[in-house]
Amino acid sequence: MNALLLRTVSSRLFWPVVMLLVLVLINVIAFPDFLTVTVKDGHLFGSIVDILRNGAPTLIIAVGMTLVIATRGIDLSVGAVAAISGAVACSILLGSSDPGNPATVAVAVIVALVISLVLGVWNGFLVSVIGIQPIIATLILMTAGRGVAMLITEGQILTVDSAPFKELGSGFWFGIPVAVVIGAVIFAVAALLTRRTALGMLIESVGINPEASRQAGVRARVLLFTVYAFCALSAGIAGLILTANQTAADANNTGLFIELDAILAVVIGGTSLAGGRYSLAGTLVGALVIQTLVTTVYTVGIPPIVTMVFKAAVVTAVCLLQSPTTNAAFAQLRQRLAARTARVKEAAAS
Repeated sequence: MNALLLRTVSSRLFWPVVMLLVLVLINVIAFPDFLTVTVKDGHLFGSIVDILRNGAPTLIIAVGMTLVIATRGIDLSVGAVAAISGAVACSILLGSSDPGNPATVAVAVIVALVISLVLGVWNGFLVSVIGIQPIIATLILMTAGRGVAMLITEGQILTVDSAPFKELGSGFWFGIPVAVVIGAVIFAVAALLTRRTALGMLIESVGINPEASRQAGVRARVLLFTVYAFCALSAGIAGLILTANQTAADANNTGLFIELDAILAVVIGGTSLAGGRYSLAGTLVGALVIQTLVTTVYTVGIPPIVTMVFKAAVVTAVCLLQSPTTNAAFAQLRQRLAARTARVKEAAAS
């Protein structure tokens, strides 16, 4: 029993799940109705539903970020890509004669996502072909992307009046928020493609040893193009959700610091920034921890300006508990417990 407990504690998901449960418990103590979910007009409402809806953009980007980090990379440009995606969609809707037409909204969404995909291919080109370090390659777009979004919006906040577009951010499908459905679909697709096929193993091999994987016949360049393009596409989708929720494109604030939240979610979930093995389930838990933490800050009346301090505290605590030193200590304890159990059995047998 003790050995099983130690193995559970050593799991990468154990401490993130514990942290999530602690945050939920704090909210339940502060507001006993925190876990209550009600149905109004066939739609689900409640604090838990709000956490899932507000955390969906972070989760969507974090899924793409997980695959990028698994290849020993990083993408700092996702916030800028989200802003560009929202700016493109809103500019197309405002330039049309009927922004409420679903066909017009579909064109705006498709064009925004295609541009996001192109930006991801650009990042992949800089990293895999030119050989620029990922942090520098994506920093270029992170710096220039906000300026591009400002050029698209001409420095203005573009407010749109389009019911079909607003549906992406605040609408419901089958009683569930649209953002939650989109996030769940993207997570499921990524999990199926990387865990039910050889794609996940190939991504991990590139992250563990790029040279060895290349000599083994793995097309690392194609994989890098793929993961950076997927990450940017995820950022574009998240940008559309954020913009639709606000019914306005704000080049300065849409997706601001969301790249940091996505990276934090990946790290909390147990994926190493050194590349290699990754955990999409851990990323899901990490994204929930981040959003629940933000909700907790508002729930208990802490000034929102210090939210980043609490995020840093939570990440520090989880990282310390997941550190190699802590894991080694648990491993030694497990070995000692196993040795003691063996001695007890030998003594009983004799």
